[in-house]
Amino acid sequence: MADVHGFDHFQRSRGGGHSLPVAVVTAIDPVLRDALVASLLLDGEGVVELRYEVDAASAALRRLILWADGVIEDEAVDLEHPCVSCAMREDAVPTLARLAGDPRFTGALLAPPLSADPAVVVGTLHPHQDRWHLASAAAVLSADSALDDLLGDATLAERGVQWADGDHRSVGEALAAQVEYSDLVVVDGDPRSAGAELLEHLRAPDQRVADGPHEVGLDQTLGGCLDHLVGLRRRDMRYVEPYGGATVHGTWTLDLTSQRPFHPQRLLENIEDLGSGTLRSRGRFWVPDRPDSICQWDGAGGQVSIGAVWKAGLELPTTRLVVTGVDPADQERVRRAFGRSVLTEQEWKAGLAPWLGAEDHLAPWLGARDATV
Repeated sequence: MADVHGFDHFQRSRGGGHSLPVAVVTAIDPVLRDALVASLLLDGEGVVELRYEVDAASAALRRLILWADGVIEDEAVDLEHPCVSCAMREDAVPTLARLAGDPRFTGALLAPPLSADPAVVVGTLHPHQDRWHLASAAAVLSADSALDDLLGDATLAERGVQWADGDHRSVGEALAAQVEYSDLVVVDGDPRSAGAELLEHLRAPDQRVADGPHEVGLDQTLGGCLDHLVGLRRRDMRYVEPYGGATVHGTWTLDLTSQRPFHPQRLLENIEDLGSGTLRSRGRFWVPDRPDSICQWDGAGGQVSIGAVWKAGLELPTTRLVVTGVDPADQERVRRAFGRSVLTEQEWKAGLAPWLGAEDHLAPWLGARDATV
């Protein structure tokens, strides 16, 4: 049984104004998620789980409240819109307030539907903290299946863990979002495996890592205070950076940086070489026909998402992609594709004037040039 001294001390330190600590637990694997939650429920008297399950075909939502002794509540929830933020805002917020008002409960483990993005969950809940507070965000995954889960091309629909019928995300996209946002990453399996090595390349140094669900205590999940802005920064493509890690199993990370923008047409020509394969790629870029925009690049599971997301400042932005993979052939292919995609030295010396009024080849993906970003 884990040491709960830190959790008990945190509870006492809040004095008369008791605030119920809430940990958000996300996963793509129900067995691993349930193992972590069950272990924590057994470790602390009065700790409850608030779990949401969804039927993708009907978008029906089910709310369960459980603790170590069994099920307290099992209700169907009617939502006007079947989305994560709606579920959290319309049902989780009042339910957490209700749990916080019950003296039997000392902490809550919020388990949103499988594949939910914790940044969305926390972002929706964050403004409503009152008699309860967000203590941590924990993502749990398997080291043994991490290569397939993070880099493979399976979709959530193929695994049967999509949020709703229109959820077309890859498993890698969903799991990467969970891992990169959470302040606690729980890794089940061999810490010397190729999957564990991959995770070391993808996680930030400030994230805490636990070796398996049964090695996590209540002090690690309910004994702190979640910093939402830190999690958002880890997910923000403007601040992407390589973390490195061991290379025993052949894992590699490229840090591709240029002051020059991508050439719009050549980017489209090379986008498959840049983003396809068993890769996790993240970053920012710009194109010379819209120098006021910073665009994001988000690739996982063979899928790449791009968009004009931010307004550039007074200085021209830079182009930077951080790409992690395990296949040596992918490494050289990506490096060369990046070099082919940026403006040549001659094109760069010509300045931005030739691009004024040029055809906008990326409009279908970035939106119209005059759109607010």
